[in-house]
Amino acid sequence: MELYEFGAKVGLIYIPLLFSLCFHEYAHGVVAKWKGDDTADRLGRLNMNPMAHADPIGTFLLPLSMLYLNGPILGWGKPVPVDERNLRSPRADMFWVAFAGPLSNILLALIGSMFVAGVSVFVSNFQYSDAFQKFFVAFININLLLAIFNMIPVHPLDGGKVLARFLPESLNEKLESYQHVSGIILMMLMLTGLLSFLFHPIGFIAREMVSFFYNIFVMFT
Repeated sequence: MELYEFGAKVGLIYIPLLFSLCFHEYAHGVVAKWKGDDTADRLGRLNMNPMAHADPIGTFLLPLSMLYLNGPILGWGKPVPVDERNLRSPRADMFWVAFAGPLSNILLALIGSMFVAGVSVFVSNFQYSDAFQKFFVAFININLLLAIFNMIPVHPLDGGKVLARFLPESLNEKLESYQHVSGIILMMLMLTGLLSFLFHPIGFIAREMVSFFYNIFVMFT
């Protein structure tokens, strides 16, 4: 891959991914603090500084390597620490702490959809309209991908912690004890493309979201 092509992909895909990963982890920390645990805040994790949430492999090495090799883009941030003992209702509160990550990515996808629709309706003659829309379409897709992937109901993903709210504690503890194994299996499935079927609807969902806001904006013009 030519250097300029790789640089363009970094700007179009990696930068939105980096921001989205940071926002995802930040959301976990904010909800944990709302629920009574300020561990993330005390450890300097309650901010949008990429270095505060960066995992050397998941945030830098793997996604940049996959980007250069034209492989499936996969990444993660360093998990925000949560001390369940500080939560007012640990079992119920951990559900919301975990759910906050995927919800934050859905929120970003909605915001991105509003931007794309807004440019189409209000500033269609904007000089950099095409580049702007390409960036935000990638931003929407990345956030939908992160939301769907993280809601797979296995540990160590957020979906596993969300599911834990509805499982007997003994069963959840057993599933958690195997999270390193399930994490490796998930990574292999992603790298080999065997989980790609989960992401087939992303393009359709993104178009429908943009269309929804486009129709709303048209109503007010």
